[in-house]
Amino acid sequence: MLIEGFTFIEALYMTVITVSTVGFKEVRALSPSGQMFTIFLIITSFGTFAYAISVLSQSLINGEVRRALIDRQVFRKVNKLNNHVIVCGYGRNGRQAVRKLHAYGMEYVVIEREDERIERLKREGIPWVQGDSTRDGVLEQAGVSKASALITTLPSDAENLFVVLSAREYNKEMTLIARASSENSERKFKSAGATNVIMPDKVGGAHMASLVVTPDVVEFLDHISVEGSAAINLEEVRVDEIPTQFQMKSLIELGIRNVTGCNVIGFKTPEGDYVINPAAETKLVPNSKLFVLGVPEQINKLNNLFLLDKND
Repeated sequence: MLIEGFTFIEALYMTVITVSTVGFKEVRALSPSGQMFTIFLIITSFGTFAYAISVLSQSLINGEVRRALIDRQVFRKVNKLNNHVIVCGYGRNGRQAVRKLHAYGMEYVVIEREDERIERLKREGIPWVQGDSTRDGVLEQAGVSKASALITTLPSDAENLFVVLSAREYNKEMTLIARASSENSERKFKSAGATNVIMPDKVGGAHMASLVVTPDVVEFLDHISVEGSAAINLEEVRVDEIPTQFQMKSLIELGIRNVTGCNVIGFKTPEGDYVINPAAETKLVPNSKLFVLGVPEQINKLNNLFLLDKND
């Protein structure tokens, strides 16, 4: 309007066809000044459009799109899990279970329904499935048929019982560990297929009472761990996983104490019976287990002994 003397409608029409790059015929022939203004209008409008697209794309990628990509990666990771552990609920007990599983180097996935706890799982990089653990579809999404164990730590005994029933139906061989609040619930959990039933309040109270009665014994036991960084380690050795030349031999023939410095403090028979401080004549029969106590260096010697023989 200022440069060419166009009316408002003419100027608006020229601006729209220029900015939109439609390129219809001009209202009137442009003067050199009008042509320079049109060039400036095209460049600035195109630059503004490109900048707006980049800002929008960046916000999408950093926002919803980025979260969707992360969720998809987690979904793929969960689908690839095999012989893993499913933890139902990420409350106080669930978090403690996850910390231990992480320390043991085991693969696991957490089922949680609350958005706030899901966000925490995302921040901590923990594989998760959002949903109700009592629903079959959610358990399937967590790979219950491929899992080696399930730990349910939901606040309600009824919910935990339902999870145990559903999980046992999908997987007959998996280990099922359930949290219970009432002592009367233990029998029901066992009937539903639970392998172990844990009552945190009972365990905590018994532990505190033990600190009064036998404080030094309890403190010593607290120092025993399966984690390599602990001062004293307790190792479980499955006889079926050691080289065949070690199987069917007695403890005195193996000489574990002399070779590695570890002490064999327990033995589990194929029938499931536990023998404390087994005799030297005890033989490593198939489907049995050894429980060995030692400092990290001694445990490493024990593992290296078996690994070296496996590689040979």
